[in-house]
Amino acid sequence: MADVRLRFSPAPTGFLHIGSVRTALYNWLHARHVGGTFILRIEDTDIARSTQESIDQILHVLHWLGLEWDEGPVLQSHRFDAYLAAAQRLLDAGAAYECFCTEDEVRERNEQAMRDGRAPGYDGRCRNLTAEERAARAAAGRPRSIRFRTPDDGRSTFVDLIRGEVSVEWSTVSDFVIVRSNGTPVFFLANALDDVDMDITHVLRGEDLIDSTHRVLAIRRALGHADQPVYAHLPLILGPGGAKLSKRHGAVSVEEYRDAGYLAPALLNYLALLGWGPEDGREVLTLDELVSEFDVGTVNTSAATFDPKKLEWMNGEHIRAMRLADLVAEVLPFARTRYDGRLDVPRFETAVQLAQERATTLVQIADQMAFLFTDDDQLDIDPASWEKLTGVEQAPAILDNVIEFVERTEPWPVEVDVRPAIDALGLKTGKVMHVVYTAVEGRSSGLPLFPSIALLGRESALRRLRTARARL
Repeated sequence: MADVRLRFSPAPTGFLHIGSVRTALYNWLHARHVGGTFILRIEDTDIARSTQESIDQILHVLHWLGLEWDEGPVLQSHRFDAYLAAAQRLLDAGAAYECFCTEDEVRERNEQAMRDGRAPGYDGRCRNLTAEERAARAAAGRPRSIRFRTPDDGRSTFVDLIRGEVSVEWSTVSDFVIVRSNGTPVFFLANALDDVDMDITHVLRGEDLIDSTHRVLAIRRALGHADQPVYAHLPLILGPGGAKLSKRHGAVSVEEYRDAGYLAPALLNYLALLGWGPEDGREVLTLDELVSEFDVGTVNTSAATFDPKKLEWMNGEHIRAMRLADLVAEVLPFARTRYDGRLDVPRFETAVQLAQERATTLVQIADQMAFLFTDDDQLDIDPASWEKLTGVEQAPAILDNVIEFVERTEPWPVEVDVRPAIDALGLKTGKVMHVVYTAVEGRSSGLPLFPSIALLGRESALRRLRTARARL
């Protein structure tokens, strides 16, 4: 199936968010699964809203994710001559016509139609103008757009890999603009011509574009191409509770996930499962496993729910599966940004190893080791953790016993297990260990405590314990 050709075609009018990335991923996975070609096409026909900054961000995000393309990027803004030539062919064939209605006029007529109980949509005002009438309107300086003439009757039908047969009555689809009055082509025309010229065989995209498929296929047929690509319209991604995805629940730039310490393989793994999953129900998969298992024919029809907690869990699973050296390399930029010249690399590497079994993000790993690169007298104790410590009646006795235990620990081990000091007081260590955590690390939880005490060293650990005891 090496002749299979797919494209990811984002519009550069804003940041690339998770819905777009899942679309890119599914196209990339299918191309890699069947040995086909993955093409990057930038649909920047909307000159007013498209920006170079957005184009650069798209390229940067795809590189970071490892979704490398085989051809492109192709910018539609470089193909305007081809689109306008196609529009002229449609005009010459009578499949399109010049429209001299302004946007305000069309909007007013639509509003009146709705007030009258009629369906909105272009009313065909310019559909059957004579050559003289068109010339008069042009001479009067009226704006000129080009509309595609939709069939008066019959149905538009295509088969969707996910949804089966999709059909609509042409009588419900009004004539639509394919070239704006400013001379720029509209998505429908550019999309149809590009898919033909690029020999696209499969189109995987969001279900919100289903209606546009009928228009694109009509243009394609009018240009002399009766064949159709294979379509698969992907389910929407919703927020918790079925609400529209919000910034709180994932509708943010993918770069924000990168900056928050998420791994690219983990993000791809999670997004792949938003609408699809392997037959055996596994959830944690490598990119190679995703390529091997992915089957677009088994994508769900129902909307998927984005769960930030599940993504965080998934990220943690990928962190634990990493080689330590690779994890150290991933965390190092975050640690250098935070600790700069205070960073001690050997101690940092040990801290990463300690964090690996518990952490869920790279930022969390970098944050948890803050106490290791802070002077003892500058340790910042979290107010909530200190308040929790002071709520323990036996906190002074706990710290006294732990101080004495650390003083007489010989030889200095790789882990300083202070539980005997707490057991001697008849307390349950799990309920009061946060007292020692807060004194040593500045937080009621963090890196594993016993190896952290050893990593700090006897004198530093004792200074912190004594400072907390004196504060009490």
